[in-house]
Amino acid sequence: MISILSIVLPIFALTFVGWLARRIGIFSPQSTTELNRFVVYLALPALLFDIVAKAKAADLWQPDFVAVFSLSTFFFFAAIVAASRLAGRDIGDAAIHGLNGAYSNTAFLGFPLLLATLGPSSQTLTLIATINTVCMLFAVAIVLIEFGNQSSARPMVVALRVAQALFRNPLVLAPLLGFAVMWSGIGVAAPLDAFLKLLGSAASPCALVCLGMFLAEPREVEAGSTGKAALLVILKLFAYPALTLALAIWVFPLAKPLRNAAVLLAALPTGTGPFMLAEFHRREGSLTARVILVSTLLSIGTITLLLSLLA
Repeated sequence: MISILSIVLPIFALTFVGWLARRIGIFSPQSTTELNRFVVYLALPALLFDIVAKAKAADLWQPDFVAVFSLSTFFFFAAIVAASRLAGRDIGDAAIHGLNGAYSNTAFLGFPLLLATLGPSSQTLTLIATINTVCMLFAVAIVLIEFGNQSSARPMVVALRVAQALFRNPLVLAPLLGFAVMWSGIGVAAPLDAFLKLLGSAASPCALVCLGMFLAEPREVEAGSTGKAALLVILKLFAYPALTLALAIWVFPLAKPLRNAAVLLAALPTGTGPFMLAEFHRREGSLTARVILVSTLLSIGTITLLLSLLA
């Protein structure tokens, strides 16, 4: 247990440092946005591009791993969206609820956590999970939200706006460019490789600090959001990884390293992506912030426990 804590605590300590720095006023509210923009637009895309461009097609071809992680992710998303719709919420709010329960923080927490616990070979698996979450799941949520926002608009208008939102996202573009380099076989020139390493190495620590700053922002609590947040956190931290484990054992049997990676990635807390989308569209922002905060804090214990069980 002590060795596991020695791996987990430094990662979450960076998040705490960001939270504390924002709370005591070292950073302004604007600095959270600006640091987040640095991670989203520069550091994390550099890391994603670097990993994909240097990957081998055989490494990315993990059909059983993809099946396990994708099925569990989209099952939970669809189930929560359907339940929210039955409860009377419109499709946009339901999509945000679905993201809260199925959007793992693979980009910000996944890369440093799995690198520290499972080693460099896990980075390709984390990348696959990140593409599934940041690109595919996010795209489906955007489609649903835009459909709700533009219910009276023509289908072509909705499709155009969705496409524009996706292809302006650097977290979508970077892996696509990386795939182009990988398939072309041209490789990455030494100066560019050094640049990508410097910039990409800043992604994880800056993202963790930024996450802490984000969680420290004071926000109003909406009436009735406590029960919803608690249910979504339970589904995210317990039911979602449990389903992933069941699929990895009985439906698409995975080797132990792949199974451990899939379960760990599913057990991560809710990422900040849902909040960015919720705030942009003015939908369930307070609820989403609470889910991210509570799931992140509780995941210190749940992930430590999970690592001890997997070990």
